Amino acid sequence: MNSSGKSAPATASGAKAEEVERFLAENPDIEGVDVFLTDACGVNRGKNIRKAELLQIYKTGRYMPGSLLGLDITGEDVEETDLVWAQGDADRICFPIPGRLRRVPWRDEPTAQTLLTMYNLDGTPNHADPRHALVSIVKRFTDVGYNPVCAVELEFYLLDREPGPDGRPQPAAAPGTGHRPHHIQVYGVAELGEMAPVFADIHAAARVQGLPAETVIHEYSPGQFEITLHHRPDALQAADEAIMFKRLIKGVAEQHGMIACFMAKPFAGRAGSGMHVHVSLADEKGRNLFAEGEAPEGSVLLRQAIAGMAATMADGMAIYAPNANSYRRFRRTSYAPVAPTWGINNRSVGIRVPAGPGFSRHVEHRPCGADANPYLAVAGALASAHYGIARQLDPGPAIAGNGYEQADPRALPTNWYEALDRAEVSEFLAEYFGRDFMKVYLAIKRAELDKFMAEPTELDYQWYLRPA
Repeated sequence: MNSSGKSAPATASGAKAEEVERFLAENPDIEGVDVFLTDACGVNRGKNIRKAELLQIYKTGRYMPGSLLGLDITGEDVEETDLVWAQGDADRICFPIPGRLRRVPWRDEPTAQTLLTMYNLDGTPNHADPRHALVSIVKRFTDVGYNPVCAVELEFYLLDREPGPDGRPQPAAAPGTGHRPHHIQVYGVAELGEMAPVFADIHAAARVQGLPAETVIHEYSPGQFEITLHHRPDALQAADEAIMFKRLIKGVAEQHGMIACFMAKPFAGRAGSGMHVHVSLADEKGRNLFAEGEAPEGSVLLRQAIAGMAATMADGMAIYAPNANSYRRFRRTSYAPVAPTWGINNRSVGIRVPAGPGFSRHVEHRPCGADANPYLAVAGALASAHYGIARQLDPGPAIAGNGYEQADPRALPTNWYEALDRAEVSEFLAEYFGRDFMKVYLAIKRAELDKFMAEPTELDYQWYLRPA
């Protein structure tokens, strides 16, 4: 409340000073605050401020360079985005996202964090901010009375800080026992028990931050795990929480002397890590519009959404698989999709309708790697669903049996070059993400591609140093 007894006005993002005043009253020991936004590559970028600076950010925002949203994965400027010297590296203004001010329990100094989103100086959303792309896609649904309900599943590896004898990453040794896993042991309970101290701290930190972390499983590789986040009736909240949860997992792992790795394919002979986006639609009363009694295939609306996901998946691969390493994940019988196929209770397809009671009917969008930007992953799943619904598309019959054997190997881009070329001419991406955003995104990814391909790798030396 201000001196007149009235609520202070909200910022462009909807944040209000009352939120920070209440938080600091409940957390008087806080000394520092991490304030950050998420760039196109999914990297969090911002500042650590002192507690005394926080209230002003909730009143008037914080100026930061617009070029923060024009950086590649290494943090280097990409001039082709036109966000750097073409604009004199000018500042834009960042505002907190309402409801995202939380403690950071893995820091030694009492610390909080809040997520930011970037606006132009005239108050309009900045076109290069990935979160604004998601906001505009969600609005397409809410404008017609549909509310997207989303959940994000994250797969990752827990690795040692130090490489193994071969100089490469290795699965982390279990706290206490020092046992290092070597076998797949999918769904192994013993493997969960050995890492229990890590997961206990992850769940404790999630409770502090209000994140709906649920089931933990040991995935299909030594040291690989998955933690689910409960679905949210607000897709923006689900994506914000995926950003926060990835940071939390990394922070807690670091406390335990480990690296939480979200690479899509850190080991050639082992399973890759995905980010599965679960989607349904609710009406204004919260009823699931994808449900049709107990029918396992769901409603017509669900099948239209699936058809849109299938029709646009090839166009979206540059977003779902954003790095050179991403394309190493897509292998037959690898639990990663290789075609825009769909099925019911079938993990060999790209779009899955999970088993469950009728009221829970939804679709699992499976192409994204764990290295994808959660804002863009959710945005892509929703945009493709909207595309199918708006055009009343039909997905055709569901795949039965082994979807890998029925997949067209040419249906999706198989490498980074092809994916970027496909994205550059995609009317679907231009329509839903905006041409200005796509210009920035593609400039960043093409700059990364050039840099990546210019660097000789260990395999180059192994294969070509002597024979060539």
